[in-house]
Amino acid sequence: MSLRHALLALLSAGPATGYDAAKRFSGSVGHVWSAPDSQIYPELKRMQGDGLVESSAVRWGPRSTKTQYTITDAGLEELIDWAGRALPYSPPRDTHHLQAAYLEWTDTAGARRFFEDHIDHHTEQRQLLLAVHAGIVARTDPMIMRRLSRFPDSDHERIVAFKAHTYAGMVARSEAEIAWAREGLAMLDTLAADGGVGGGAAGENSSIP
Repeated sequence: MSLRHALLALLSAGPATGYDAAKRFSGSVGHVWSAPDSQIYPELKRMQGDGLVESSAVRWGPRSTKTQYTITDAGLEELIDWAGRALPYSPPRDTHHLQAAYLEWTDTAGARRFFEDHIDHHTEQRQLLLAVHAGIVARTDPMIMRRLSRFPDSDHERIVAFKAHTYAGMVARSEAEIAWAREGLAMLDTLAADGGVGGGAAGENSSIP
């Protein structure tokens, strides 16, 4: 998935100014494709140049206007084509699991802090994702309500099902990371009991050349 397709997906729920698109992005597609505002605004301009969205001036306050973006027929065709396309999987680039594989180079406190931070991060993510998932299933989440209002009732079950399933998968992934980190803490206790944890593999007692 690219930022372009994330924005097309967002705008398929209705027109939005650049400001509104950035705000809605963080609370919806941003959960699966993170992007800062500094990337969103220029991409909307490029999409307009490519004919995927069109812009119009809308009133903003008593004396000013803002640019509102609407997906075009070409944009919808691109979204439909992308949704049915077999996308290649990206090569792995996992900073934290890379770090975990070499925790022998830190001390016990550093390794423990790594696993505790991992648990804290994914616990927070899990809570956020669970809340969004619940809002989707109950159809009370603002973004899902906005999307459903633009499509016939006959489409609602399908729209909700795919989004709920996606968030359920992300919740499961967070839970797996939490369980893995807890196993890491238990491993540290086992290593300490066996005398296998010290000051780090690169410490004074290391036999590694």
